[in-house]
Amino acid sequence: MRRRILTTTALLAGSALLLSACAPSAASGDGAEEGDQVTLKVWSWRTEDVEAYNTIFDVFEEQHPNITVEFEAFQNTEYNQILTTGLAGSDGPDVPMVRAYGQLQPNIEAGQLEPIDGKVDGLDEIAPSVIAGAKGKADGKTYAVPLATQTLQMFYNKAIFDEHGLEVPNTWDEFIEVNEKLLAAGVTPMALGAKDDWILPIFADIIGSARYGGSEFEEKVLAGETDFTDPDYVASLELVTQVQKYLTPDVVGVSYTDSQIQFTSGQAAQFPGGSFEIATFRNQAPDLEFGSYQVPLPDGAVLDAPVSPAYADGNFAVNTKSTHQDEAFELLNWLATPEFGQLVADELNQFSAIPGVEYEDEVMKEAWANYEDGQAPYLLLVDFRYGEPLGTAVLGAEVQKMFLGQTDAAAAAASLQAGISQWFTPGE
Repeated sequence: MRRRILTTTALLAGSALLLSACAPSAASGDGAEEGDQVTLKVWSWRTEDVEAYNTIFDVFEEQHPNITVEFEAFQNTEYNQILTTGLAGSDGPDVPMVRAYGQLQPNIEAGQLEPIDGKVDGLDEIAPSVIAGAKGKADGKTYAVPLATQTLQMFYNKAIFDEHGLEVPNTWDEFIEVNEKLLAAGVTPMALGAKDDWILPIFADIIGSARYGGSEFEEKVLAGETDFTDPDYVASLELVTQVQKYLTPDVVGVSYTDSQIQFTSGQAAQFPGGSFEIATFRNQAPDLEFGSYQVPLPDGAVLDAPVSPAYADGNFAVNTKSTHQDEAFELLNWLATPEFGQLVADELNQFSAIPGVEYEDEVMKEAWANYEDGQAPYLLLVDFRYGEPLGTAVLGAEVQKMFLGQTDAAAAAASLQAGISQWFTPGE
């Protein structure tokens, strides 16, 4: 949380602050008088970004001297419950960071978030696939400003590649050859923390999205023209088993955190993951030289070019119970500007959801260029987290079983279809 020492001027304004803290919602026509000092509480699950967000909100405060932003981050695994409790009560955040797509819907359905259509400028400039993560499934209204776009690619250690005379592969055969040479040299080709099953659908899409058809398959499965037992989708999961030999032998015993360390310490040459890893790798190993690439097309691929699966990650919304909604929407409008988007890129090392942002970091430039060359949805997160069980949760557990030899690709795909069929109706 941001903390400031009260100046004499601030102390004299103490009574005004107390009055504004007890004021009714701005939505009722009341609220802080113009010129009053207002404190906005902003909550997030990004504990690792507290310092960066403090820097970012300093920029906002300089331009809006009547508003102080208190940024507080909570443990990622506990955040959903903390936020639900906070929004249900009277002491929650004015501007919460909320999840996207299916995980946003409970907050919308509970009436905890204000619709922002017509109240925030620039929403129509955000890519439709990204703004979709901020909309209500039932009413189609927009409830938040998207924060970032995450793209999924293969990261690689440049020094290890140079040491073994390897180049970024352009074909599937070259991809296999790279991994075979690393394996023969005693280097773990790819670091994967399969103990944490949430990373496994990401791995499956990095390897297999182009094989099953990316956006083309998405359109068909949503329309009911096919489902996850489709031979092309099953074939994409078979690739996961095919490349298992290039992972740590006891891969299901390796945690996600351990896999990050394997990569940043040079124990593993590659890391299949999201662009959210860039900042982590920079922090863990400042001298590490790494890049990224899209996994080449495997045999039988439905698409004719490699792709980077992607999704919108995080949104900023306005609490319906905020007593400072005018100021909250003032902040939200700023969060939709290229200025904030550039700060997201520069301070957070994230791909902003706001268009017009330039990336100075060479790894980010490369990853963004890869994404622009070929895009696909991270399918199970974007479209199949609107009910229980979550598509990502089902496939994560099934891939673990595949690695343990307890099931195969066809059975895993059938389990995925059976799981999402409990709540998903094609064409709706």
